[in-house]
Amino acid sequence: MIDLKKIDGFNLARRGRSEKYFRLVGLGSIIISISFLLWLLITIVLGSTGAFRHVQILIQVDLTSEEIDQKNIQSTNFGSIIKSGLRRQFPDVTKRKDKKKLYALVSPEGSFELRRKVLKNPEIVGSITSVWVSASDDLSLYIRGKMDVNLPEDQRIVKNKELSWIKDLEKKEQIRIVTNWGFFKNGDSREPEIAGILAALVGSAWSLLVCFILSFPVGVGAAIFLEQFAPKNRLYDLIEVNINNLAAVPSIVFGLLGLSIFLGYFDLPRSSPLVGGMVLSLMTLPTIIIASRASLQSVPASIKEAALALGATPVQAVFHHVFPNALPGMMTGTIIGMARALGDTAPLLMIGMVAFIVDVPKSILEPATALPVQVFLWADSPERAFSEKTSAAIIVLLFFLIIMNLFAVLLRKKLERRF
Repeated sequence: MIDLKKIDGFNLARRGRSEKYFRLVGLGSIIISISFLLWLLITIVLGSTGAFRHVQILIQVDLTSEEIDQKNIQSTNFGSIIKSGLRRQFPDVTKRKDKKKLYALVSPEGSFELRRKVLKNPEIVGSITSVWVSASDDLSLYIRGKMDVNLPEDQRIVKNKELSWIKDLEKKEQIRIVTNWGFFKNGDSREPEIAGILAALVGSAWSLLVCFILSFPVGVGAAIFLEQFAPKNRLYDLIEVNINNLAAVPSIVFGLLGLSIFLGYFDLPRSSPLVGGMVLSLMTLPTIIIASRASLQSVPASIKEAALALGATPVQAVFHHVFPNALPGMMTGTIIGMARALGDTAPLLMIGMVAFIVDVPKSILEPATALPVQVFLWADSPERAFSEKTSAAIIVLLFFLIIMNLFAVLLRKKLERRF
């Protein structure tokens, strides 16, 4: 005879082992995922440290030169004054080729920094003074230890002569590293040592503002109509299916739509936050509608029925009782959709927001770029210093994404009502 107790015991032991293996596999998957995420974050953080540190050179400049027009300081060639200061410090540099390398130790921004200093302190005109100016990106990489000087000279950007000049400046304490606030206060630049993200941040802010103004009322209105007033027929089913499908459409399709309609047909300003916000609003509308409908469905039907029983019209019952209770969930869905829009690049590339923008846009009609597009542009740049800028911009973008998602969670916790 078959011993049923032994069979049951065997099956229980086998099921117990299977459950244990399944738990171990699940735990291992989570550990591997977290490890890859931490590795990615650590790599980005370590790669961005140089972007927040700025290298400067102390140069003695002669402001008694006849080149300075005290009546019109703006017309003064401050670049030549800085070059003269470098030649005085290194008088043995006489060849034209060597002089060119010597001048390359200072960033092109140095002349503008000297000009701003003179305009701010006009009393220094007519004297010999020392001024801190930005170093070039090659010098910055060397000072921050990002360049291998043990390589043969023909394989290095910084040659032996330049190294001797740099060591002389270090010996005289004429090189320093300061916090790079210009990364947050400057616009984009061809020179990595002075490039910043301010123009991209403002462009993203303008685009998100336009996106919110367009997508929130339209998305919430569509959700209220579909959930509370629309008749349940075949047209309703078709609209519902298409909304769910639009939420899964690749974002570049919305960029193509904006390119053909907003730019091609309506002839709106290319590369402007207005068009960027309109494209992003098309992309976020399905997310907002779906989240708003789910929030409306979570409100008990008894609230609406009680309002109707007390004499309220259907519109009053929805907007005075159902909508206020569903609003926290709607806001949460909107913020999550806006966070997705903030980090998306493909639709903005299609409408021309990939342009090189230095000045901060002052309206939604001026040419602008966005933070994720700025990351894309810097990642494609050949200069090594731009890789640090790319990592730093990614950190800033991640920071805003985390803040937006955290705000959505806190808003939901604070305003949600349990029924």
